[in-house]
Amino acid sequence: MEDRLVWLLKNFELRAQVFQAGTTRRGAMYPPCNGVGYLHLIQNGLMEVRTSNGKRTVVDQPCALLLMSPALHTLHLIGESAFVVCATFEFGLGAGNPLQKALPELFILKISEAPDLENTICQLFVEADGNHCGREAILDRLCEVVLVLMLRDLMDQQRLDVGLLAGLADRRLARAINAIHARPAEDWTLESLARVAGMSRARFAAHFRDVVGMTPGAYLSEWRLGLAQSMLLRGRPLKMVAGEVGYGSPSALSRVFAVRCGMPPTAWLRSRQSAPVALASNS
Repeated sequence: MEDRLVWLLKNFELRAQVFQAGTTRRGAMYPPCNGVGYLHLIQNGLMEVRTSNGKRTVVDQPCALLLMSPALHTLHLIGESAFVVCATFEFGLGAGNPLQKALPELFILKISEAPDLENTICQLFVEADGNHCGREAILDRLCEVVLVLMLRDLMDQQRLDVGLLAGLADRRLARAINAIHARPAEDWTLESLARVAGMSRARFAAHFRDVVGMTPGAYLSEWRLGLAQSMLLRGRPLKMVAGEVGYGSPSALSRVFAVRCGMPPTAWLRSRQSAPVALASNS
């Protein structure tokens, strides 16, 4: 099967930063920060996850917790101690990133149920428990690997019912979504995307909307805009970006920016300032 994540990870840079690794003897509150998610890896100990909607979940075995922003949450320690690795992560573009929109507010994966992740997470725990040169950089990179493996697991095991990753888990829809990702400048129509998926026009339109949560046309527009934003942030000139993402002219892309972002591309770029990552506070 064609790589379903290649264009997402190539165009939207994944970065993780570990801020806690080792034995903890107290809980912590994790504030929301736009565009930033949290990864918590729990090796041992008994903890309770409390989210902003009031939901409480007890974690009593090795687990990976994935929380997408904005997600105020608390890890409450039950017992004397626990061994954890906690990191923030982002895919770029903040709330406009398609991967962020694809993830649920909270996803808990039991490590025993994900053998493809187990070896990497075990290696990460070993590194976290040591004090070797390069420890911080290795932990950050291993967390990025864990995140990619979790995305793969979400698709391969079809753990989500709706959204982009659910669409990529569907063999026929994945062909059409991959085609959009690979060739955004192509003059895609509902008919041409349905042919790529090997489905009738009506069946493809209904199935795409039910699984992905939006129409094919809406997803194509979102992908083009997100890709344009990512390219502009990397310093690509507006004229070149417009052609590469499927707009006939810079003015056409500027009109889309004005409607969707409330400002033209130049103003949007000026408004993009690096926001500090909000770290946890002990509770």
